[in-house]
This record gives sequence, C-alpha cells and structure tokens, in this order.
Amino acid sequence: MPATALTADELDQVLTDLPGWSVQDGSLAAEFKAERARVPELYRAVAAAEDEANHHAKITILYGTIGFGLNTHDAGDAITALDTALAARISALAAEHGAEPAGG
Repeated sequence: MPATALTADELDQVLTDLPGWSVQDGSLAAEFKAERARVPELYRAVAAAEDEANHHAKITILYGTIGFGLNTHDAGDAITALDTALAARISALAAEHGAEPAGG
C-alpha cells in the first residue's frame, strides 16, 4: 500500500508526541544537541534504523548538533506515517545517546 500524506490535523496530533519536532519547509524536522564525540555514534545508530525501515532522513551535522529532515518522496515529498515512525525512532535513539532537542 503506498504511503499517503498526513492531514494537518494528523500532523498536529503526532507532533504532540514528538518533542523537538516541527514542520519546516514541507519536512518533519528536528535538531538534537549532543556531546560532540557522541554525534558520530548517534549518526551510525540512526543510519542503521533508516536501513531497517528502508526510509532515510536528510541529515546535517554541525559541531555538537545533528539535524534531521523527513518526508516521503513516493508520496510527492509529503509527510507520511513512515516519517513520523522514523522520527519517533530517531528521538528514542537520540535519548539513548545523551542527545536532547536543540530547541529546549
């Protein structure tokens, strides 16, 4: 079954369960702060989770900050349940690696 875009109401509901995540430029996005030495560990853990899900984020790394952007190309670059599921996994991995949302 192809992925379908989430409605604005669905996104609002999901965002209540994803601290630090927001919609930016059509993507589900978040940045996390971590000790600089732990950022590569977090990146590797997220890469493994992406491969397992067969869904991949846009990732940016700058010093002790790692950012993620998620949307689903097969759904016209919309935000889908695939993105929210991976966002939840990324948040869990970030916490496991001592990272916190950069906004708070």
